Amino acid sequence: MIRAAIIGLGRWGQNMVSHARGSQHIRFVAGATRTPEKARAFAAEHGFPLHADIEQVLHDPGVDAVVITTPHRSHVDLITRAARAGKHVFVEKPFTLNRADAQTAIDACSAAGVTLALGFNWRFQPALLEVKKMFSDGTLGKLLHIEGNFNGPSVFRYAPDHWRPDRSESPGGGLTGRGVHNMDAMIFLTGPIDTVYAQSCRQVLDRGVDDTTSVLYRFRSGVTGYLGMVIASAECWRMQFFGTGGMAEVGAIEHLPTWDLTVQLIDQPRQTRHYASERTERLELEAFARAIEAKQPYVMPVEDILAGVSGLEAILQSIDTQQPVKVAQ
Repeated sequence: MIRAAIIGLGRWGQNMVSHARGSQHIRFVAGATRTPEKARAFAAEHGFPLHADIEQVLHDPGVDAVVITTPHRSHVDLITRAARAGKHVFVEKPFTLNRADAQTAIDACSAAGVTLALGFNWRFQPALLEVKKMFSDGTLGKLLHIEGNFNGPSVFRYAPDHWRPDRSESPGGGLTGRGVHNMDAMIFLTGPIDTVYAQSCRQVLDRGVDDTTSVLYRFRSGVTGYLGMVIASAECWRMQFFGTGGMAEVGAIEHLPTWDLTVQLIDQPRQTRHYASERTERLELEAFARAIEAKQPYVMPVEDILAGVSGLEAILQSIDTQQPVKVAQ
């Protein structure tokens, strides 16, 4: 049983703790947050002490690992501090907002010999794993193109003083909070990004982040892609994968419970596959715990972490310059 501390107990931090409850692999034994009065009842309900000072959990010998669910810009500092304290690290996406910070955080974990995990829970979706298998075994032929959307009414949900509408915390509109999931799924299937061409604008509110963002991708493998994020509209998401043998599609409203998968092979009837109901937050936390116990790397390689952050950084540059941008390798 891995004993973990949660750092950051806003909505998502509480969600992670709730879905780990009853796990045989990981248990939350402490928490730290900037505003403990807002989370004290939650911590008491889940049976762990709550601290305002992060150092109290980083130097607690009863804590093996930390799970970081704080604002994006804080990640590099918290990851490096946790690694130096000898704590294994699970951090929510996006990992960092630039490649230099990502490399600093990765190097700190490597030097300390601690396990590093990034919270891209879609990698635990049986449907996405099945799509990857169908391209690997030739069922869907050669992968040619991937498309995705991840939309919702995010710009209407947060007060002006909340950190999420802060453009420095959430650059690229819906990309940092939502679209990075789609982008990581693309990297998972076809490898690093070569070039991006992006546009982003604010059409609805006169404050906060952009509400309409889109990206064209070309991957080093030759595969092309498109990603759109409209965060002033209805909640929905989808991904489509096009190959020489057919196409596959996932998408609905909820993206965390287990997905259905629709497959359309050329000249064959459409088929929908269903999978056992699971929550991906629990699956990723338990995978993190098993990696620690086995003294093995987490299932998401650090090369993919860097590929995603490099893609994000290039997209932001493309938005600023209104030009295609080559992704750093």
